[in-house]
Amino acid sequence: MSTARRAYTVGLVQMRMTADPGRNVQAAVEQVEEAARRGAQLVCLPELFRSLYFAQSEDAARFELAEPVPGPTTETIARVARAAHVVVVVPVFERRAPGLYHNTVAVIDADGRMPGLYRKMHIPDDPAYYEKFYFAPGDLGFRAFDTAVGRVGVLICWDQWYPEGARLTALQGAELLLYPTAIGWHPKEKAALGAGQLDAWRTIQRSHAIANGVYVAAANRVGLERLAPGEPGIEFWGNSFLADPFGAVIAEAGTDDGIVLGEIRPDRIEEIRRGWPFLRDRRPDAYQGLSSRFLDAP
Repeated sequence: MSTARRAYTVGLVQMRMTADPGRNVQAAVEQVEEAARRGAQLVCLPELFRSLYFAQSEDAARFELAEPVPGPTTETIARVARAAHVVVVVPVFERRAPGLYHNTVAVIDADGRMPGLYRKMHIPDDPAYYEKFYFAPGDLGFRAFDTAVGRVGVLICWDQWYPEGARLTALQGAELLLYPTAIGWHPKEKAALGAGQLDAWRTIQRSHAIANGVYVAAANRVGLERLAPGEPGIEFWGNSFLADPFGAVIAEAGTDDGIVLGEIRPDRIEEIRRGWPFLRDRRPDAYQGLSSRFLDAP
């Protein structure tokens, strides 16, 4: 009996945000509906799409942007998902309890139900990315979710740089790793470092696809965002893309708003893994050191 499943189309929404949360949510609704009209069966929105990227500085007033899950944004997107019969990956600034907040993704299935949450595990603290002020680290671990299209894994932005997260998610059977993202250039660095930073970002994610034999997708925001006049801001570089299990980029965007559409073929995963059986040849019995932060010399 064949276990082959049908291919499906993923839509990656590349958005330009405003200072108006309601306007951003409405724009996201329209993009999800448009992606579904164009054939997408799974749609991924960018990280923290409901607002400008507020972690450029530390300001306790911005905790007012947080909301519970389930809450207004997830309920709005769930209605759209159910009407369009599409799976949606919904990033949320989650208010879990008074004083406890997470950078979270809710996975909304095609019937409007929520199979589960992923809370960002790796939290950056860099110039203009002061996320440790706002977010507690995730405590749900790395997760994969069964949806109407198949089993998918979700990680968030800074998680992109860590092979351990990709591996542990793939080992749970995810055939697609989705990375909602908010990454860009510091304007003063772009001329000297911009091309290399963008290339490194694409390369590390393509490596996750190759090492794990899975599809990898990143949905980034786009545009220059300043929280106040005179601030340097961040120029979000867009370049959302989908890579296949061989690491080949099969769909990509530039630096404008838009929707990236690409096909996920489960049979391609089987084909690649038969030729490159990395999961077969792993040596988990020899990887004990991975649980240490650093292996000091004896």
